[in-house]
Amino acid sequence: MSSLHPMGFSVGVAFITHEGRRHLRHCLPPVLNSELAPRVVVVNSSSQDGTVELAREMGVETLVVPRRDFNHGATRELVRRYLGTDIAVMMTPDAYALSPGFLDKLIEPIVTGKAGVAYARQIPHEGADFFEAFPRAYNYPEKGEIRGRDDLPRLGTYVYFCSDSCAAWSNRLLDEVGGFPVALTAEDTYAAARLVAAGHRIAYVADAVVRHSHRYSLVNEFKRYFDTGYARMAFGNQVLLDQKDEKHGKKFVSAMISRLVQEAPLLIPYAIAAVATKYVGYKVGYYSNGFPLRLKRALSGQDYYWSSIPYLEGRETRGILKP
Repeated sequence: MSSLHPMGFSVGVAFITHEGRRHLRHCLPPVLNSELAPRVVVVNSSSQDGTVELAREMGVETLVVPRRDFNHGATRELVRRYLGTDIAVMMTPDAYALSPGFLDKLIEPIVTGKAGVAYARQIPHEGADFFEAFPRAYNYPEKGEIRGRDDLPRLGTYVYFCSDSCAAWSNRLLDEVGGFPVALTAEDTYAAARLVAAGHRIAYVADAVVRHSHRYSLVNEFKRYFDTGYARMAFGNQVLLDQKDEKHGKKFVSAMISRLVQEAPLLIPYAIAAVATKYVGYKVGYYSNGFPLRLKRALSGQDYYWSSIPYLEGRETRGILKP
């Protein structure tokens, strides 16, 4: 069990893994060495690479979820309830905290009542290329902020931006808004949006830093953004996510091209191809509700999701996703 934060809050940390053994010796020590002594659990979707065995060897609890039952939202809902702590921190194993003190900084907005969820700053892993590093620099600046529904006219749906690669949640407030949903992806955005709608705020904690980045092929980018578009469609009518959110994306593309013009103009054609791929993937996902299940499974980056949700004659509806 976790010890208590000096202000009386218990803290739990969950790492959601699949074939994550290679990451454990990097991601676990900063958490295990935290002065908060949080309760730590590694959740594994039945991979056979020794993730569970190494986690136990390193002294943490483990939960195993059958691969066919794994679900981005439902699995996190399961583990936050399993932890039963006042604050539940969700992390992915490829997010490496820079120091044990990151956890104290991450949870501070929740402990002090400033926010219902707080997420960490992400910087790229060492050796990351431009297309890994630039999104991290753009989306995770050096200055932190706290956002709420009064920022919607200015920021649109960017207000709800949050990342469960490293985010701390008030378990009590999650209970109040229905917790994490069954979700193909973007369970963090969904839950954050429900918190904002209920009058709570989202904190971006720039002083809590983790290394986290990925390099994706164009095929993988299409699949990722198909999933994002599908999730946005599924959640839109429940948490006001149907608002126009292209403003932030256009500013991102403009900033990226401007940087490439200055630093690597030969990469501009690939950047344009990547942007087009993401846009098409998103739009196809957003309008895919009537697609046959087999086609959606083929276009998605997460084939296991489609076996983890209930079906009516092979077709899912928005109503299934009600909290």
